[in-house]
Amino acid sequence: MIMKQNSESLNKVNPSSLQFSESAISHFKSQLISQSEISYIRIGVRKAGCSGYEYFFEYAEVQDEDDTLIKHDDCTFLIDPKSFEFLKGSKVDYEEDGFNKGIKFHNPNATAVCGCGESFSMETKQNSDSEVTSQVKKK
Repeated sequence: MIMKQNSESLNKVNPSSLQFSESAISHFKSQLISQSEISYIRIGVRKAGCSGYEYFFEYAEVQDEDDTLIKHDDCTFLIDPKSFEFLKGSKVDYEEDGFNKGIKFHNPNATAVCGCGESFSMETKQNSDSEVTSQVKKK
């Protein structure tokens, strides 16, 4: 599945997609420029952390056949099908607050966040009434 986003679509919440703020796109673009041989950024969810799951992002050179592909400007993101189910309706942001800076996920599917802010949990029945935010520190 391929999705394209533009600045106008970033301001609208889409419960079946993953959204990116302009600051997140700008951050990822600058990271890709410094890695000229890398084509993609993979974003996903894996079992880990105190609350059960954590977000991750990494450079990727190859797209898997079942990946969801999201293109925005010069950035192409890959998301595996299982992670995409966790991330639907989320917004990826980049925030700077004093010495703290990094990627932040605003995920309406998360039901709780660990005190460290790096992991989250989800119930089997997704609770779409509450939004929980989790942050991944910049590497």
